[in-house]
Amino acid sequence: MSSVISVVEKKDFLKWFLNAFQLKRRECAWLLNYLISDDVLMERVHFVEKAEYCPKALVISTTEVENVPFSFHKHKHVTMDAEKAFHDIRLNCDENIYIQLNFLGSKSNPQYAAVLEENPFIPEDHELATVDGVIAEIFLDKALASFTREQVMCKINEALDNKDYELFIELTELLKKL
Repeated sequence: MSSVISVVEKKDFLKWFLNAFQLKRRECAWLLNYLISDDVLMERVHFVEKAEYCPKALVISTTEVENVPFSFHKHKHVTMDAEKAFHDIRLNCDENIYIQLNFLGSKSNPQYAAVLEENPFIPEDHELATVDGVIAEIFLDKALASFTREQVMCKINEALDNKDYELFIELTELLKKL
């Protein structure tokens, strides 16, 4: 896989990232600095989303997100040991390294977007599952809204039956908002 993103761009991004964010584990900063120091390795670095699908991946998180601090994935094996990841990268410098960075605002960050590549290892059915999930969520939202509306209308009828004018006004305002 040849990268369209230059080594200089990747290095600049990682330098910016290390200055802008605090990582949950300092070993991750050492690992990223090691990558920055080696142009041959940086040629093989690819920033992706859903890195767990890649043959060799680093997932690194900053302090302000709830993700796992660090994980190293290699052929379905996962470790949280940054030292093992370092040794594997050092000994297998001919393998591509896919990096997922979890940080606040990553989805809309222009610096990250500039170096982010499409992950070629995401299974095709993953996208279908995501689409199905969105459709199911929309269906549930509509069903819940419909149910809530029916419940409010029943309470409006009860308020009318009980001649409770204040409750009637309150519920009709709520119905307008729905």
